[in-house]
Amino acid sequence: MKPYDILVAGEINPDLVLTGDVTPAFGQAEKLVDSASFSIGSSSAIFACGAARLGLQVGFVGVCGDDLFGHFMLEEMTRRQVDVAPAIVDASVSTGMSVILSTASDRAILTHVGSMNCLRADQVTNELLARSRHIHVASYFLQSALQPGLPDLFRRAHALGLSTSLDPNWDPTGRWSGFDELLHFVDVFLPNENEALAMTGSANVELALTRLAQKCPWVAIKLGPRGAIAGQRAAKASSPALKVNVVDTTGAGDSFDGGFLYGYLHDWSLERALKLGAACGSLSTRTAGGTTAQTTLEEAMQYVD
Repeated sequence: MKPYDILVAGEINPDLVLTGDVTPAFGQAEKLVDSASFSIGSSSAIFACGAARLGLQVGFVGVCGDDLFGHFMLEEMTRRQVDVAPAIVDASVSTGMSVILSTASDRAILTHVGSMNCLRADQVTNELLARSRHIHVASYFLQSALQPGLPDLFRRAHALGLSTSLDPNWDPTGRWSGFDELLHFVDVFLPNENEALAMTGSANVELALTRLAQKCPWVAIKLGPRGAIAGQRAAKASSPALKVNVVDTTGAGDSFDGGFLYGYLHDWSLERALKLGAACGSLSTRTAGGTTAQTTLEEAMQYVD
């Protein structure tokens, strides 16, 4: 029995989430917002906490600074049952941070990268991989030091018997480069609708799913309030989002990933894994912040079976 069901190789940063009338007004105008919360941020860390909340054993390797933000993140992830022993604290860098301007239907994100782009593939050692069943990577375009070695990292993971997953997140450059090679080593690909359309050049999400499913064994595309669709070779499935009182969508896609990968790692059908992913993503939006409303497996299963 391996210690980790999932090893996450990712970025470490907190989020400052502001909700209400969050559209800035320049000219030194001051506006009042409804709420402000300081919480676990980064796609990778939110995913790790969501997967651990479902009962998976999760290890996390990433780089943060020896500073207030870094220690906050490591302590909060530990409190949520994520093993951060593999994480690297580097006093020469500063931990990054995101400020999220959130409404019920959308959000804008202002990010200081800091140490988010510091993790290298060679820091994810074979010894660490050998302790894991699966490796997950998110925020591909923020993790610029990881990018060059990621195909080889996934190749090493496969050689050691691990499966792999990738949530690309948005490419600020709009080039979407590197995926032709990388997707050959990805077992589960987890983009959202805009990402899938942009990287495939498709006119609609159904065509994007078809094209991506030709390259990866399992693909799930998140559609926000419309739920999600997925493909596994010729098989396809769809699931609506749950009807909940949406407060903040921060991290909903990462919570979806946790649910979907729970099903994948337990050999569930594509449709059942997708339902769990949709439930986890939907339920996570009930409060501000990416982790505060993440669901237990028991609660989520009410919407699956």
